[in-house]
Amino acid sequence: MAQAAMPKSMPAPADIPTGPAVSGPVVEALRVPAITLHAFCETSEMTSAMQSAVADRRMSCTHATVHPGGIDAALELYRRTATPDLILFESQAAADRLYMQLDDLAEVCGTATKVVVIGHSNDIDLFRGLLARGLSEYLVAPVGPMKIVSAISALYQTAGAAKLGRSFAFVGAQGGAGSSSIAQNVAASLARTYESNVILADLDLPFGSASLGFNLDRSQGIAEALKDANRLDDGLFERLLSRCGDHLSLLTAPAHLEACYDLSESAFERVLDLARSTVPFVVLDVPHVWTAWARKTLLAADEIIITVVPDLVGLRNAKNLIETLRKARPNDVPPRLVLNQVGVPKRAEIKPAQFAKALDLEPVACVAFEPSTFSTAANAGRMIVDAAPRSPATRQFAHIAQKISGRTTGRDERARRFAIKRLWGG
Repeated sequence: MAQAAMPKSMPAPADIPTGPAVSGPVVEALRVPAITLHAFCETSEMTSAMQSAVADRRMSCTHATVHPGGIDAALELYRRTATPDLILFESQAAADRLYMQLDDLAEVCGTATKVVVIGHSNDIDLFRGLLARGLSEYLVAPVGPMKIVSAISALYQTAGAAKLGRSFAFVGAQGGAGSSSIAQNVAASLARTYESNVILADLDLPFGSASLGFNLDRSQGIAEALKDANRLDDGLFERLLSRCGDHLSLLTAPAHLEACYDLSESAFERVLDLARSTVPFVVLDVPHVWTAWARKTLLAADEIIITVVPDLVGLRNAKNLIETLRKARPNDVPPRLVLNQVGVPKRAEIKPAQFAKALDLEPVACVAFEPSTFSTAANAGRMIVDAAPRSPATRQFAHIAQKISGRTTGRDERARRFAIKRLWGG
């Protein structure tokens, strides 16, 4: 039942933005299947919102068209052609007229077609009357693109279906920025701090470093999953994972040059869908390349974290990336920015404040240059969060994990609260 159609004392959920996304509460991952959708709009505002909604990354499987003219245009079309899986139309009509419009539509509408109305009256009696006529959903204008996407997703959720996990894509603005190290340590921090299952997928097939970072035998995890994605199921996917403790699993890269990896745009789609349906958090280590599959993987992620070294090349590349991603993902939060290797002796650097001003984006973390800590951990095949738990970098990784996960209380915080409670005799 649409929250917007309830009485005014019952507001819509706060975690569903109604306009361009900004930093704020985490939006639940949405699943919109491959359906045909026709939308009929009466106002320019609704047309704009619908066009933004159907262009959203979450609707990539949907074949959608937006028409002017409201329900009259729909009736004219469906007297000549079959109805799609979903019809969404805007109506400014009063209740009696709206009931008549739905009755007319029912005469030409297929039995399997769902219908959503976006109306301009917030009336509970109207809402109940529409439901009685078989309406699938009623939304009260104005509605933003994400509200539309969320409503469509809700219509096709299977009862009892597991929620999708959230995906975090880490990418370097330049080679050698340390994005893989950041991704691996944040994945480890997510798993340890929140005791939630995490999958780290190393997408750099020829040069991936995850197996070295966690001191694992090199395996064909991700490559094997890509061989025949059509036969990949939960059981096979589970066997391809390498375990790293109670809550962290890895899809490692083969990291050899015996084959060339010319991947299609949708190469990782099936693998990542399975990963998101298996665990709450999926961390993607995306290599510093700009190919069709890398671009699609970034655009499909729930959050994007760009790691950059504070120099001129890093600034230029980060600016290009951020502008491209903001334009392609207008309904998502901006990319997160991580400044890495800050404070290298005798190296001229762009200060974090100057970086933030130039990009109009505050860094989520500034990781100091700690060559001894990082090299010691790397040579031992351990994460910084395990090898040096008191390192400033460990605190930065925990901060990144908190920001992208939207969670504020983890194992360490619970332990601290328990200790305080015991101290006071609670």
